[in-house]
Amino acid sequence: MKKSKRKELESRGWKVGSTKDFLGLSDEEVAYIELKLSLSQSLKEYRKKKRLTQSALAKKLKSSQSRVAKMEAGDPSVSIDLLVRSLLVLGATSKDVAKSIESSDDLRHKLAS
Repeated sequence: MKKSKRKELESRGWKVGSTKDFLGLSDEEVAYIELKLSLSQSLKEYRKKKRLTQSALAKKLKSSQSRVAKMEAGDPSVSIDLLVRSLLVLGATSKDVAKSIESSDDLRHKLAS
């Protein structure tokens, strides 16, 4: 958030803080959430790069379109294991997966500041 917007909101009596503060999350919980969101975003990008629909990816994974949608949305019911395996099915390398993990750290640092 821009400093000017923050000051304006605070001058009107609003409290401005982070999602972490609002939900009372630990640093580890924030890191886990950001990791899942980063992997979810990577999955969506890889699927689109391969020009696959969610249904087509679901067939490759022997799953359902709704499950793929949940995976791409970062639904809490989706495991990190499933996200990583799905990326690998799409042709991502371990280095690609590592880049997704690294980008979650970058995102977390941006959100913390």
